[in-house]
Amino acid sequence: MNDTVSFGYRDVDATQKTGMVKGVFSNVAGKYDLMNDAMSAGAHRLWKDQFVKRVKPQPGEAILDMAGGTGDIAFRMHTKGANVTVSDINPEMLAVGMERAEKKGLTGLAWSEQNAETLSFPDRQFDAYTIAFGIRNVTHIDKALAEAHRVLKFGGRFFCLEFSTTLWPGFADVYDAYSHHLVPKLGKLLANDEESYRYLIESIRRFPDMAKFEGMIRAAGFTQTKVEPILGGLVAIHSGWKA
Repeated sequence: MNDTVSFGYRDVDATQKTGMVKGVFSNVAGKYDLMNDAMSAGAHRLWKDQFVKRVKPQPGEAILDMAGGTGDIAFRMHTKGANVTVSDINPEMLAVGMERAEKKGLTGLAWSEQNAETLSFPDRQFDAYTIAFGIRNVTHIDKALAEAHRVLKFGGRFFCLEFSTTLWPGFADVYDAYSHHLVPKLGKLLANDEESYRYLIESIRRFPDMAKFEGMIRAAGFTQTKVEPILGGLVAIHSGWKA
């Protein structure tokens, strides 16, 4: 039997998902930041600020920002003096990020098209690995986590910012109705793409909850794992160390 994985609410052949996800982000690349503002009422900026504070990027550190796309996380870490490599499977997303960096006058960032499950970097190259709102889109999460562990130096740290399942009952119901009914409509209005945003919402629903994902991080070899819920777990910052 063929290996199947989730693509939104559908189960698809694992060999097809990577291409399907690349198609989604090719479609939304040009409007990605506008849609993030619309979907979160700008809150994603605060979440990203909080995330980078937890990472504590230091001058001269080598950091891999996987699924870095349009550069939001990388730019924040770069201003702290870190040497950031921005990687993404989607060249259109990287192109948007490079254009944004040029407009901001940011130089010194490295840009690299990469698949999170099969990184081309050597072992023990980076002091930190970050991934924000990207790991739920990989085909095999366990392979991406294993690669994150491989490319980190001993003592290196892993940080992931990702949507999860809020544990606030009333808020959960409101957000569920908003995300399923309004976000795809916003996608159609602002980006002329309802289906891509429907997938992005559905992919959140299929992603493991906070406890299960923390277990997957431990299973990949990370120690001192931690989960920091935001808005009751609507979003969570996951972290771990390579001993």
